[in-house]
Amino acid sequence: MPDQVTAGGRVPAQATRADDSREWLAALDGEPEQAVARLHALLLRAARAEVNRRAPRWGITGPELDDLACQAADDACLAVLRKRGQFRGESRFTTWAYAFVVLEVSSKLPRHAWREREVALADDDWSRLPDRLGIDPGASAEARELAEALQAAVEGELTERQRVAFHALVTEGVPVDVLAGRLGTTRGALYKTVFDARRKIRDSLVATGHLDPRREERR
Repeated sequence: MPDQVTAGGRVPAQATRADDSREWLAALDGEPEQAVARLHALLLRAARAEVNRRAPRWGITGPELDDLACQAADDACLAVLRKRGQFRGESRFTTWAYAFVVLEVSSKLPRHAWREREVALADDDWSRLPDRLGIDPGASAEARELAEALQAAVEGELTERQRVAFHALVTEGVPVDVLAGRLGTTRGALYKTVFDARRKIRDSLVATGHLDPRREERR
């Protein structure tokens, strides 16, 4: 097929993008070893840039960053090879592949951070619990009272395992699979634990007059 050239003598960007993508796909089919090495090197550069951009938020530094970038590039490369048949040509092949790197980095950084971090509930975290449970505390004085009631419910009504799961998943936002691995349980079991914990907390707040039972019946 002849090249598509504009009046100014330039190949349209869309045609260039399509040619570039076809070259990548042909190389992966015809010379897979060399093409995969090129692809991995490309994804590794992208992973390092993405990891360095996001790392300050998670407090990760040093050799761990490059290790995470390598892991992300490895997994992204495998995903691209496995799913390249789904590429529809709506963007450059490399742009499509970069999305897998971003996804892997987004997944691996928080998991790594939480594996190295102890789960604890700071004093000022109690004030954020009503909002995370979908409870509107109203004025500031009422909010403080509700936070104290929540703390009493969590510490007095929940089992140790329920407290750990509740603090980690609801308050701290620990990824559920990380916590499941740490506790030696499954995602489903953790969800059930937190569901039971929430129910106990709401029952306690209703009993102490901090929640309207009629409103809870309508939920």
